This record gives sequence, structure tokens and C-alpha cells, in this order.
Amino acid sequence: MGKRYLEIGKIVGTHGIKGELRVEPWCDSPDFLSDFKTLYMGKEKEELAVKCRPHKNISIVTVQGITAVEQADLLRGKILYMDRNDANLGEDVFFIQDIIGLTVKDVNNGNIYGEITDVLKTGANDVYQITDSEKNNFLIPVINDVVKEVNIEQGFVAICPIKGIFEDED
Repeated sequence: MGKRYLEIGKIVGTHGIKGELRVEPWCDSPDFLSDFKTLYMGKEKEELAVKCRPHKNISIVTVQGITAVEQADLLRGKILYMDRNDANLGEDVFFIQDIIGLTVKDVNNGNIYGEITDVLKTGANDVYQITDSEKNNFLIPVINDVVKEVNIEQGFVAICPIKGIFEDED
């Protein structure tokens, strides 16, 4: 299991005059933040009682005890964190932080292709960037035909590579 506290967004401004915050969510959608009653701020993980609601592509966050725009403005630029234990992820849904660094291997022959160094959000499906030992980068789509198993505990992703992705494939 990875770190307990995960970055979930950044306070980018205020909303209205009652101390509400505009938060740029660093998750799949602003709706995800709506599930949380507690968020954490800063390196000290200061606990904040919150109410979150989506608004276009951001989240509007009300923090208990912040009632004026002047108070809220002092928080601009701060990073918000969530406790991973407070998140209810669906089956086969993972935190990107837990995916990065996993070893990528061939499901058929065990060949190691490298490790995941980035997860790109394309809209249709995610794309894993794999970096091999010579620092070459390869992109694989995260679709059922390619990604056969993600095993966070054992530290690997098993794939059935599409022809032409890796130079040594025939």
C-alpha cells in the first residue's frame, strides 16, 4: 500500500464573498471531491472539515471556520490532500500514484518491458508510458485487450503487447 495522504487538488482562488474556495481537482472529476467530508492541507496535513460541490471543471469547497473572502484568499496556492482510507474506489480502479513505478511484463512469456513512468489521461482510455532500462519510452493503451492484470501488491502490470509497440516485437 502506498502513502496514506494523496494530493487531490490545489486551491486556485476564492468563490463569492463567504469564504468558499475554488479548487482545481487532481482526480478524474470534480465530482470525486464531493464524497469527502474531511480533507487535509499542507505538509502538516492540517485536518479540514469540508463540503465540496462540483462547479464546471473545478470544485467549490467550503471549509468549516472560513467565513470571509479575506480568510479564504490566504489559502490560495495550498495543496489539499485526501486520506486514501476515505476513498471508495471501484473494482479495477487505482490511484495513479500506485501505478507509477510498477514493472510491466509480458503476460505470455514474462519478458520485462520496463516500468510505468506516467499515466496519460486521453479521454477515451488512459495510456501508460513505459520506460525501459535504456530510457526509451513506449505508450500502451489501458484497454482490456492489452492490460491483462494490474497487481499493486506484487508490483507489476501484465500486458499482451500490440504488435509494433516494442522494437523487438515481430
